[in-house]
Amino acid sequence: MTVQQSSSAHGASRSGNFLRNQMRNIAPFATLILLMIFFSIASPSFATIDNASNILTQISVTGIMAVGLTFVILCGEIDLSVASIANATGIVVAFFTLQEAYVNIANVPLPGWLAIVFALAACVALGLVNAVGTTVIGIPSFIMTLAMMQIGAGICALLVRGQIAYNVPDLVMTLGSGRVFGFPAIALVLIAFLIVGHLTLSYTRFGRYIYMVGGNREAAEYSGVNVKLVLGAALVICAVCSGIAGMLGVAHFGSAQQNEFDGYLLDAIAAVVVGGTSLFGGRGGIGNTIVGLCVLGVLNNGLDHIQIDSFLKILIRGLILLAALIVNVYVQNIRTVERAEGA
Repeated sequence: MTVQQSSSAHGASRSGNFLRNQMRNIAPFATLILLMIFFSIASPSFATIDNASNILTQISVTGIMAVGLTFVILCGEIDLSVASIANATGIVVAFFTLQEAYVNIANVPLPGWLAIVFALAACVALGLVNAVGTTVIGIPSFIMTLAMMQIGAGICALLVRGQIAYNVPDLVMTLGSGRVFGFPAIALVLIAFLIVGHLTLSYTRFGRYIYMVGGNREAAEYSGVNVKLVLGAALVICAVCSGIAGMLGVAHFGSAQQNEFDGYLLDAIAAVVVGGTSLFGGRGGIGNTIVGLCVLGVLNNGLDHIQIDSFLKILIRGLILLAALIVNVYVQNIRTVERAEGA
């Protein structure tokens, strides 16, 4: 083999490795483009400015949860309590808000700002319980947050006892269901969370620590990183994002009730994973989460536009999540083999 042939083969090999390693990022973006093209052709009402605004609004609650969940998954952990914490926080803020006489809940009305403070304190407290259980006691995050899922459901049941509350503080109502210059306020909140999350992960020391902990926990410890503190902080951030999503979601949907956000757990996890963030930690970020949110938003909205069977819609979403998981594991296996060969 000549030097030129050897160089060409080496270049082709490097290009192939690059494409395989970047599959986690390329596949979700390609999926998004294909979905947009398909639905634009299938439904004339899909590719409009108003519908784009609708999609952004529809993914807002899921997106705010997904921002916090991105921090946890980047650490190589999981939080199954995001929907439960969102539900509990939404009910807490309604519980401390004056309700109409027909609402049969023995609540405790407080000034609006104090109700918000109590609700935020509640989600921080639940996040701290997750953090202490995972980092101090040593319970795996999967099990700890599974227990927190039940704790959150218990808080909801205890406060509303199967009833429905409707009123929330004015600030929460404005951010959840109001408009700013004709644009949905809840979508602006989502954009703000995405920007802050991206800046934190990309340009702060804490963000670098998140990637270090997820990429190689032992190496992070040897480098002097307080791994337990980073993991605990990620879980608390996730709980706060979920709590705020829950409060705004209650205002957006117009009610606070048990099990209101149960379906958002899978959506939030899917948004992070479908976007390309590695379930094994250390790879991905808010940019990937944005792509994942757009894929889910376009898919759900587009299927509604072409009036597909609602049961088939669930199956399609599951298949897309399965495909994302397969790509995720495939790319991780490639990296594992490359590390072994490099060693």
